[in-house]
Amino acid sequence: MLVHPQFDPIAFSLGPVSVRWYGLMYLTGFMLFLWLGRLRARRFPLRGFTAASLDDLLFYGVLGVILGGRLGQVLFYEPGYYFSHPLEILAVWKGGMSFHGGFLGVLTAMALYARKTGKTFFEVTDFIAPLVPLGLAAGRIGNFINGELWGRVADASLPWAMVFPQVDGQPRHPSQLYEFAGEGLTLFLILWWFSSRPRPRGAISGMFLIGYGALRFVAEYFREPDAGIFGLSYTVSMGQWLSLPMVLAGLFLLFRAKGPAQ
Repeated sequence: MLVHPQFDPIAFSLGPVSVRWYGLMYLTGFMLFLWLGRLRARRFPLRGFTAASLDDLLFYGVLGVILGGRLGQVLFYEPGYYFSHPLEILAVWKGGMSFHGGFLGVLTAMALYARKTGKTFFEVTDFIAPLVPLGLAAGRIGNFINGELWGRVADASLPWAMVFPQVDGQPRHPSQLYEFAGEGLTLFLILWWFSSRPRPRGAISGMFLIGYGALRFVAEYFREPDAGIFGLSYTVSMGQWLSLPMVLAGLFLLFRAKGPAQ
């Protein structure tokens, strides 16, 4: 069996300032967003996205990710703890970010960006959807380094079963790496291929919702479950409840996407 390496969460220090791996993974995700965005802007110049507009998109997106992700963690997963320790809500460097909360935050930020620039909402989301999964992959590596979001107990004969000493001595699925491979790399390849040719407005956004929701739903079977909706059940985890509407919304968008490819 493998044993989690128990990484030091601090990558390096500059005097009194400590730089954490978790923050570096977020920075990596943002840099990948800019790099991939420039590739897409050059491939589809008529969509009107430039290097300057990518900088603005990233600014709006960062605000959405951080504010939405943290509020999602507080409200969806640990309201009791954070309402009892309100100052901990601000301690984002310790980890604890909800994808679904961050997703809602980004949607809000992209709606504001679209309104400011005169673009439609789906013009913006169709452009950025393929840029997101590699950032999610970087975030899952951050979760693994932090030793958080560990998996369910696994059969000890599983070659990659891993013991997380901070939890117990049982072999577990390294579910952070499963999600890195699924919602990160696999979803990126699907969306990069799907968006490599013009599609009707809303189709790429719909494919993102379907892909992420389905892959996350499957990954939850290997991840130590959070309490089900409102804490009532572990049969369907909170992550699965939150992913189901994404799949349904994605199917709706994909099948209603009509008109000329863009």
